[in-house]
Amino acid sequence: MSTITEAFTADHRQCDHRFAELEAAAAKGDWSETGRLLGEFRQALERHMLAEEESMFPGIEARTGGSSGPTEVMRMEHEEMRQLIEELAQAADTGDERTFLGVAETLLVLMQQHNMKEEQIVYALADELMDEAHAADARARIEA
Repeated sequence: MSTITEAFTADHRQCDHRFAELEAAAAKGDWSETGRLLGEFRQALERHMLAEEESMFPGIEARTGGSSGPTEVMRMEHEEMRQLIEELAQAADTGDERTFLGVAETLLVLMQQHNMKEEQIVYALADELMDEAHAADARARIEA
């Protein structure tokens, strides 16, 4: 059985790989492929964020007594990522390479910073604080 840190960090890497493929397709101007890859990336990232929001964060918050602090910040950043992905979709739909690549760069920086905070702080908290039921649910969601 893996830890929260191991499972969720591995999923970050899979999402990062999908994002790199997406950027490469957009840079080539292949908007059909970009649209397909954006759909796959969006689905993978949304699955990841929902596993955190619906299972991991509540597991941490149950032990810390509230939803402020790191989990609150992570939720706000998730919303920022969702908005940027919507902007990517609009740019992809119109074939606006300049906007797409600019928004993709912004999203990449946000994801890198976000992932570092999760991997160094939030996942360690989860491994330390979560009861086994919440931890098992979170791992099952991300490893499915």
